[in-house]
Amino acid sequence: MRALASLAADLRAGTTSSRALVEECLRRIADAHGEGSRVFIKVYADSARAQADRQDAARRAGTPATPLAGIPLSVKDLFDLEGDVTGAGSTVLRDEAPAQHDAVVVARLRAAGLVIVGRTNMTEFAYSGLGLNPHYGTPANPFDRQRGRIPGGSSSGAAVSVTDGMACGAVGTDTGGSCRIPAAFCGIVGFKPTAYRVPQGGTFPLSATLDSIGPLAPTTGCCAALDALLAGEVPRPLAAVALAGLRFAVPQSYVMNDLDTHVRGDFARACAQLARAGAELVDVALRELEELPHINRKGGFAAAEAYALHRERLEARASEFDPRVSKRILRGREQGEADHRELKQARADLIRRADQQLAGFDAVLMPTTPIIAPTFAELESDEAYGRLNLLVLRNPSVANFLDRCAISIPCHRAGAAPVGLMLMGAHGADQRLLAVAAAAEAQVSPALEER
Repeated sequence: MRALASLAADLRAGTTSSRALVEECLRRIADAHGEGSRVFIKVYADSARAQADRQDAARRAGTPATPLAGIPLSVKDLFDLEGDVTGAGSTVLRDEAPAQHDAVVVARLRAAGLVIVGRTNMTEFAYSGLGLNPHYGTPANPFDRQRGRIPGGSSSGAAVSVTDGMACGAVGTDTGGSCRIPAAFCGIVGFKPTAYRVPQGGTFPLSATLDSIGPLAPTTGCCAALDALLAGEVPRPLAAVALAGLRFAVPQSYVMNDLDTHVRGDFARACAQLARAGAELVDVALRELEELPHINRKGGFAAAEAYALHRERLEARASEFDPRVSKRILRGREQGEADHRELKQARADLIRRADQQLAGFDAVLMPTTPIIAPTFAELESDEAYGRLNLLVLRNPSVANFLDRCAISIPCHRAGAAPVGLMLMGAHGADQRLLAVAAAAEAQVSPALEER
């Protein structure tokens, strides 16, 4: 995996071309021994080549749309692409009308000159943090591929498209961790922006209250550049931030429960590295988070909003759904109007109290997930699937519920099972969080050991 800035420099210098980058991605997708058939639901080989040729011609003429023009990306299967049916990882929608327009974020990427190589696989309707898909298969995690570990979800194909060189970056969505979980499990960076910053037009929803659109890429700098394009901003270099003097809150309850030995050890090591670099790490109780299971006891926003969207489809075609997904959607029947009002009020109150507790900190630190990626075998029973899904979603979903920005960066040792370090920033403080995360990444990244 190469950073987008490095690829852009090579394109600018003429030492590579967009067509060459696209051809390499397509070669890896088509590799019969690789994961391409499970990573991508649809590949746009011909249009990607044509887009690449146009970007190469524009660069030769001195008129590239942006420095990133010509770089190949993948997009999750819930973004509209003009002329295509948006499947959202399901077969239920295959007979729907094709999209008449690109999703807002897809249109922004195209305008910036990036090349869309294909639609990536995902959990059906984005409703799981594990990434399994019985309709299209599930791509294997790049780590320990012989044993077979899950990629994480719901943006499963997005993460593996990047780790396996099938795309140089990916665009996913994050309702409870769906960018950050697969990033953490697969050893890359995943960013969840403050939800309001990136418009959701033309994106198939899970929960309008919690959904956000974010990038998965090799580094924090890559994610920052893609995030700027998604938000309609001009990509700029991240501000240089020194770790010395930064204050990080480290919650001591809820998000630190039930950590496996890999995660516990790597998180402690990452915290020690940040402290040695001069950051101040402050233990905070933040017991407010322990209220979340009770607040979401009837399925939370996702169940209610997904049920409202899919109720008629479930009544008519329930057998075509992944039963592990439909079971979660049907929990939305438990909520009435009064329950939904109470849920909104509880969220607003928890946000207010958490903001008070976290004022004055540059970010909150926690493990992205409490465990490393489970094996496929560990998820064979519905009981294990349900239990591990809730466990994996627990930490990253905090940022969605609190309406904050958050990022997962790798913090494991080179060659070991991937572990993510999550930094959660304040609402709207996305640029600050990205700059702080880049400084932290420079201390904890496993890439440091590989140099």
